[in-house]
Amino acid sequence: MRNVTLFCLMTAAILMASCSPVPKTSESMDVLEAEVEETIALFLKQDPGIRRFFEQSAGYAVLPKVFKGALWVGGAYGRGLVYENERLVGYCNMSQATLGFSFGGEFFREIIFFRTPSDVNRFKTGEFTLSAQATAVALTAGAAAKADYKDGMAVFVMADAGLMVDVSVGGQKFSFVPHHNR
Repeated sequence: MRNVTLFCLMTAAILMASCSPVPKTSESMDVLEAEVEETIALFLKQDPGIRRFFEQSAGYAVLPKVFKGALWVGGAYGRGLVYENERLVGYCNMSQATLGFSFGGEFFREIIFFRTPSDVNRFKTGEFTLSAQATAVALTAGAAAKADYKDGMAVFVMADAGLMVDVSVGGQKFSFVPHHNR
């Protein structure tokens, strides 16, 4: 049973890693854009103080729907949009692998703010990884006022649905594809 579970999780992780960050149809793009707008509105409603990150950052990536699941070995996947100077510049996806005492599943939203243009470029060139949410701030009322950039980025997450017990070690890896006008 344990080997079957491990095989299923590894297969899921490989499939998630091969998913393209770019929506395949214009309808899919419209849905992703609407989910990103909804995520930004929810973050601003939950903590209006996060507005300063939108105003002061050189860019940001919004992942409106990230799924995370685990049974000792875990994985997560999400896709989103990347903005630089308030302008859409590309698509991104995130894949995450973890190992440790983890079980359950959850959906969450994530926004990563980049302090400088060089931080945005580091993200766009694929030199960007995060340790398993070690630097993420769970967004609650007032959390943004206490948060600051760390290594050129500020990461905020908002739980959406699900139940997860997670004491694990791992990391998030991001891919970026430039946006070309439709």
